[in-house]
Amino acid sequence: MCREVPDPALRAALRKAQSEMVVPAYTAFVQKHPRLEKATRYTAEDLTDCLSKIFRQLVERAKAAVSMGAAIGKASEHLTVAGEAETRAAAARLAFAEHAMLQWNRSPGADTGIWDADGNFTNSGLLAAVDEVLLLAKEDSSSSFPVRRHLDGAVALATSRMVEECLRVRVWDAAQLRFAVDRLALASSGASAMAFPSGAGDRTNSTSTGGGTSSSDGSQPRRVSLSWSVPEEIAALVDAEFLDEQLHLICPAGVSVLHEIAQRVVRADGTKEFLRAFANAPCDVLDRFLSILRVECSGRTTEVVIKRWSAVTKILEKAVPAMRRQLHAQPPGAFDSFRDEYLSTIAETRVLVLLQFADDFTTLTSHEKLVHILSMYDALSDAAPGLLLLFTGARKQLVTERTQDILTKLAGVIRTMVNGLMAKIQSDYSRTSSPVDGGVHPLTRYVTTRVEQELAPHRTVLGLILATSGDVNGAAERVTTFAGLVDELIEALERNLEKISALIFADAGDSAHLFLANNISFVLSRTDVASLLGDEWVTRRRSKLERHAASYVEVSWRPVVACLETSGKPARALAKFNAAFKEAHGSQVCSEVPDPAFRASLRKAVAEKVVPPYVAFLKKNPKLEKSVRYSADNLAESLADLFEGEATNA
Repeated sequence: MCREVPDPALRAALRKAQSEMVVPAYTAFVQKHPRLEKATRYTAEDLTDCLSKIFRQLVERAKAAVSMGAAIGKASEHLTVAGEAETRAAAARLAFAEHAMLQWNRSPGADTGIWDADGNFTNSGLLAAVDEVLLLAKEDSSSSFPVRRHLDGAVALATSRMVEECLRVRVWDAAQLRFAVDRLALASSGASAMAFPSGAGDRTNSTSTGGGTSSSDGSQPRRVSLSWSVPEEIAALVDAEFLDEQLHLICPAGVSVLHEIAQRVVRADGTKEFLRAFANAPCDVLDRFLSILRVECSGRTTEVVIKRWSAVTKILEKAVPAMRRQLHAQPPGAFDSFRDEYLSTIAETRVLVLLQFADDFTTLTSHEKLVHILSMYDALSDAAPGLLLLFTGARKQLVTERTQDILTKLAGVIRTMVNGLMAKIQSDYSRTSSPVDGGVHPLTRYVTTRVEQELAPHRTVLGLILATSGDVNGAAERVTTFAGLVDELIEALERNLEKISALIFADAGDSAHLFLANNISFVLSRTDVASLLGDEWVTRRRSKLERHAASYVEVSWRPVVACLETSGKPARALAKFNAAFKEAHGSQVCSEVPDPAFRASLRKAVAEKVVPPYVAFLKKNPKLEKSVRYSADNLAESLADLFEGEATNA
């Protein structure tokens, strides 16, 4: 109240600014707390009158100062008084503006600044204070060092206020995306969280990434039918044409605010701070897309997350150019010189979140997760070209280096996992509980399934990785092609099966041969494996299969036929044959040969081994025909029951 403001124009400006700042705030406070209305000392009108009285007293003091100067009667002293008055006026203006900016900063529970999130003008006094500081900085460029330092601090504060406003205003509108994205991201019941793989135990844990997903809705969402397990549908939904013509992704009021902010930032020479702030600028649209990575933590989490990651990268490749087109379509203003840098920065921030997500997969070590690492490598390789198109210059270089670094790490993990898979196949005795019927071993099914369902779909990626040298020693370094890798895996399987057969069938050589033949036949029956390895490999394996089959027939059925070749009475030889055949048939009928073609071939080989000698024996001893237990047809029919397994025998 005791301050002096000689300049009439300044007095009017300060009076107006102070009224606009104090009176509305006081009125809002009283309306918010109606119970205090009776206890208030001032009404809004009283407060206005009080402020007017303050300024009237300032005017009187200014007049007194002028009269005092005139009474002295010296021109030099007139100039001195005028200069001092001007300095005091500038100091008063600066102090008042600083007070306004700092007072807003200290207000408890303040939820708005100059503008609210939707771009509505809410605090003219604060904006006037910022403008006043910038005006003073422009007017007073020759002040002494202490005064200038004080003024520079005020300008820095004003710039900081403008940057804060930039981070508050809502420029992007995700309201129309909410239903479609949330339908995909939260379709499954139960708790949802951002899922990342964890190296601890190689289980998928729930953590969170950067990028919020909150946005306000101002319109009815477009209803879209999406399958949560097929996230590519949303990529088709938001193609470039749809984004441009049907989805309004930008808030025009927010862009207008950015123009206002940019104008003042440039005046304050705060461009660097303004540019740095873009990294933290909100973007509801891109953050809403990132929310697609929210998945239920279940046994299929990793597979689903990778699919969604691929979908998000495809969406960002299309969304960012559409956002750029919509931003450039807005009315021109001071922010135009910043808009490309602004959009590139917020896009880079979100792309780095995606790349960090991919990088977290490099912490996996178990070969059981190999298919997931291959899927992520595939997805990142496919996404990289499109992501790089979003950037230029240093940003493009950064994203390129980051992507290549992650691909290199994933390739190293893949080599390590391939060696782990090979070691498991070579020494897996946890799966040696094979049935004594000589059927297909679980390890064989495990290997062929992994080759067909996990490795073969990624044969191109594996081929590229194997073709490049790595630092890991093992199977992954001995082979340079995908076919070579599959061959190594099958050979390791066969070597282990031979060890297993020696343990399980130590006293039953025929069952050992049948066991090995069954497993070779099973591998050959998998057309994907056979086609991967070529005709020469198939020919070698068929030859090996035939040798085991012949050995089985010889070991199992040669002793039966030998009974007919013994010296002595024919009746006695026939009795021995009948007993041996019954025993052999009883033991072999329970054996299982799953492959129908091999089963038929093996039955034929047994029949050719047994039936012709039996027929020849009966022809040689016709007197025995009336007393025989089996006719030739009966014998053949009995052999046709072989290799059906336990169910048929039961």
